[in-house]
Amino acid sequence: DSVRESIAIIPGMTIWQLRQLVDAHPSLLHQTKGMDPKEILQKLNLNYPGLEGIFMPDTYIFDPEESDIEIYRRASQAMQKQLSQAWSQKEANSPLNTPYDLLTLASIVEKETGRSSDRGLVAAVFTNRLSKGMLLQTDPTVIYGIGPQFDGNLRKADLRKDNPYNTYMRKGLPPTPIAMPSKESIQAAIHPAASNVLFFVAKGDGSSYFSQSLSEHERAVDQYQRKSSRTSH
Repeated sequence: DSVRESIAIIPGMTIWQLRQLVDAHPSLLHQTKGMDPKEILQKLNLNYPGLEGIFMPDTYIFDPEESDIEIYRRASQAMQKQLSQAWSQKEANSPLNTPYDLLTLASIVEKETGRSSDRGLVAAVFTNRLSKGMLLQTDPTVIYGIGPQFDGNLRKADLRKDNPYNTYMRKGLPPTPIAMPSKESIQAAIHPAASNVLFFVAKGDGSSYFSQSLSEHERAVDQYQRKSSRTSH
């Protein structure tokens, strides 16, 4: 009787963090270490632009010496199942065109939600912006574009530096997800709160203040962010 092992994919984790975690697990057989993402996608029989976002956050139990590709396979199958279930509930007026769009939006909702009760409204902000053709202007996509070398300090200059993930400069969703979204974020992205909100600002306690107009948003920024240099939305 061998002792079973486990590995946990945490919601909001990036592919860099996940591969590091898998590569470092002492009980897995490391077949994907240093492997090109395209090759991993081929082994998983998936046709995606990359590996980001496609693995379902959960705790996976396995036998010692199981291949790491099996963990990736199980996690990607769990995500496929979750996505197709959610996609089947899509509303007619949704600005999302594909399940991959849903995955991408859900990853932004995951990274932008400080308090889980705000998830539906966070999703509403970005869904409303997509529907109106507004820029998403979300910091986590810019941070993702900077990559693993991000030092924790987002600068004004970063928001002015064009790259495919800079949603302050480019309309629409970024080219890929920016993290592994939870089931809750996928559900929020497919069923956003029924609200006309277009802006939100962090209140400093984990929750956010949501606004429908720019003037209300600017007042909220003054109120909640006066002592903070964090960029608001």
